[in-house]
Amino acid sequence: MLKINQSRKITPDTKFMQEMSLADKNTVLTKLHTSVNGLTSNEARARLEKYGPNEIANKQKHTTLHYLVESFLTPFTIVLVILATLSFFTNYLLVPNDQKDLSTVIIMLTMIVISGLTSFIQNVKTNNAVESLLKMISVTTNIRRDGKNQELPTKDVVIGDVINLAAGDLVPADMRLIRSKDLFCSSSSLNGESNPVEKMADKKPKPDSKTYLDYPNILYEGTVIVSGSGTGVVFATGEQTVFGKLAKSISNNKVKETTFDVGIKKISKILLLMTAIIAPLVFIINVLTKGNWLNALIFAIATAVGLTPEMLPVIVTSNLVKGSIEMSKHGTIVKRMNSIQNFGSADILCTDKTGTLTQDKVVLERHYDLSLKETKKVLGLSYLNSHYQTGMKDLIDKAIIDAAKNEIDTAKIKANYQKIDEIPFDFKRRRMSVVVMNKDHEHLLVTKGAAEEMLACSSQVEIDNQIKPLNDKIRQDILQKIKDLNNDGLRVVMLGYKKNPAPVGEFSVEDENNLTLAGFLAFLDPPKETAKEALTNLKNDGITVKILTGDNQEVTRNVGSKVGLNVDKVYQGSDFENKTDEEMKKMVEECNIFVKLAPELKAKIIDLLKENGHTVAYMGDGINDAPAMKSADVAISVDTAVDIAKQSADIILLHKDLRILEKGVRIGRQIFGNTMKYIKITLSSNFGNILSILVASSLLPFLPMLPLQLLILDLIYGTSCLAIPFDTMNEKYLSVPRKWSTKTLPKFMFFFGPTSSIFDIITFALLFFVVCPHAVGTSFANANAMQKIIFSSIFWTGWFIESLWTQEMVIHALRDPKVPFISQHAAPVVTFATIGAALIGTVLPFINSIAHAMKFGAIPVYYLGIVAILLMLYILLTAVVKKWYLKSETYLI
Repeated sequence: MLKINQSRKITPDTKFMQEMSLADKNTVLTKLHTSVNGLTSNEARARLEKYGPNEIANKQKHTTLHYLVESFLTPFTIVLVILATLSFFTNYLLVPNDQKDLSTVIIMLTMIVISGLTSFIQNVKTNNAVESLLKMISVTTNIRRDGKNQELPTKDVVIGDVINLAAGDLVPADMRLIRSKDLFCSSSSLNGESNPVEKMADKKPKPDSKTYLDYPNILYEGTVIVSGSGTGVVFATGEQTVFGKLAKSISNNKVKETTFDVGIKKISKILLLMTAIIAPLVFIINVLTKGNWLNALIFAIATAVGLTPEMLPVIVTSNLVKGSIEMSKHGTIVKRMNSIQNFGSADILCTDKTGTLTQDKVVLERHYDLSLKETKKVLGLSYLNSHYQTGMKDLIDKAIIDAAKNEIDTAKIKANYQKIDEIPFDFKRRRMSVVVMNKDHEHLLVTKGAAEEMLACSSQVEIDNQIKPLNDKIRQDILQKIKDLNNDGLRVVMLGYKKNPAPVGEFSVEDENNLTLAGFLAFLDPPKETAKEALTNLKNDGITVKILTGDNQEVTRNVGSKVGLNVDKVYQGSDFENKTDEEMKKMVEECNIFVKLAPELKAKIIDLLKENGHTVAYMGDGINDAPAMKSADVAISVDTAVDIAKQSADIILLHKDLRILEKGVRIGRQIFGNTMKYIKITLSSNFGNILSILVASSLLPFLPMLPLQLLILDLIYGTSCLAIPFDTMNEKYLSVPRKWSTKTLPKFMFFFGPTSSIFDIITFALLFFVVCPHAVGTSFANANAMQKIIFSSIFWTGWFIESLWTQEMVIHALRDPKVPFISQHAAPVVTFATIGAALIGTVLPFINSIAHAMKFGAIPVYYLGIVAILLMLYILLTAVVKKWYLKSETYLI
């Protein structure tokens, strides 16, 4: 949260704000060259070109050049650049002219270019995808242009624009109020204060005031209108606003890293550490066994390149792009790409009740007096309250207005009563009031709110047209009637009034006392037909749904039971009072329904769940949901939500339906799974290669493979891995939340790495003792110099083919716990990429020009049959090892 020191002195930056605040409205409009009717489109266009869009530059908006540089500055490409530089020295600068060879350097640079360009393309795709999707949910504001009110994107706001504001709106720019009506604004985004304050167009600060955030007639960008309405004229936009200047100056204003981001960094360090240890070890062994330090150094460099997973950034980015596009097809818009993994790993979903589990269409079923008789007086009073309030009309207000239009003469009520003032709703009082005046100039305060809060501020009741004191017996009778209505699934709001309250202009919360209770308003908000099915599916997917609501226990319990939730235990907000953190941590685990919660307590419950080790998603759409959304690991909202909720969200649903949410969760898990697939396959494959190279370097009288051959091998394999983001995932894998953990990585590596090494070592033995002697006509020990060259070239060809096929088959063998090609099949694109890459690598030694350039020897054709047999045995052995591994560990993650 951004905070500003309230006591900071007036600076040249704030002097203009002081002038705007102290000047009268007409002077302000004149200074800004505008009028109460706002600007024309032509004037606005000219100012937009002059001052730029109303946007705050942030670190997530980058130029194409930035993405290009970023794509080539990953840890892996930097390692490759260093290795390419070393190779340039060892293969070109430090050797005689007749031995100069740039082929290894060219291959390394090719790998850098492929990795960097692919990553660059995917990063640009990511940015474009996000920008394109965000256009579907862009926040707008009501601007007076060309003499009429229009909903326009906030980025089009310019200095001099006249903006109309209502409850739920984000203030789009710094502005001077020119009209206000019971306007309450929350400035928590700037000063951390949770309580909203009233802003008044006609009230000016004291001339010596230095707390500019408290100026009563100034609104600042990023603050939220909680209730009431107003109109203001813009005097600063974009980075010239208080919020913009502050955001630009704060150095640690970074996007919060997910556990997945941290995990990727950890695994990158592990892989780089492996390279840093193994490459020097390979160099030392080959120097000691072969005696040629230069060849050993070149081979060690090539080994380091082979161990560098340069495609990891590409795989991660490709997964995110593919996932966000796929999610958009199912009505889910991803605002922040790095939230996708948290979406898939969430094991708890916290949500409000209304609209998510219920039909989002409240109906006023009953308007009772205190004797439970329907009366038009209660409906009339409730209509006065709902019609004349200027805050955001919620579903309850709309239901009252709709019912009143059908049952009473609303035109007559509006003609007989004039609104005087309003006391807006807040989540602590849980009630709101309006003050009206009739034709006889008599004032009437009408209040509606939650039962307990209304009883607390009432002293009388109206029963059978008689006014009686509110005593304990009547109080208990009222509470019992409310409980009975609640048990029938009806949500109850109480209505009260007070005749001739305080004088005009002095109305406040203190006036909500000594009220006369008039009746009950009972609302029906039935569960969605799809809610029970969706919750069952989420439960099957390992997600626990918890209801966090401001509603009461009986109504929430009724809805919860109808949609299949466990309603045996329900906690109220008051139950958390005077509890220790340890006690509260236990409470949030043992209960799935929490009622009568203030917004701050919703956020507290989410924080407690996170401290208990859960990944928490929160779905909200109202002003009161913003604190909880900021606390959650992943914040979810809907396109119809208020501005502040959409602004706080990581993911936005185009429809308020939990079934859409479930599809999004599964896509998130698939993205995570395919990334983990590449990481674990690469780890085990690299570890197997390390063992094979160490054994071969120790025992063979020549290099196990030439550096160029090793680099070509790595290039072919790495390119084929680009298909992994398009692979499918095991259905069982998708059925539970997946969280990042590095604990299983070493075990996975030590189980499956040596499996491929066994077949490499068998291949070494077959080549050295059978295939090569048969092709050359003698053993290596008895061969002459020319025969030794041919012997080693045939060996290199044989291991190149076997190693490539083994690496490609590793993808199929380890992508799923089942037996490859029998019980499980990769996606067609993965099969085509891997087998196609292996076939290309197999053909290369048989093309004379390529074979000569890469120093491949003529391998006997029957050797391909041997490789096929070895691959079948490898797949069978892997299946056995997987069965053994699964006894003690979860597969893939």
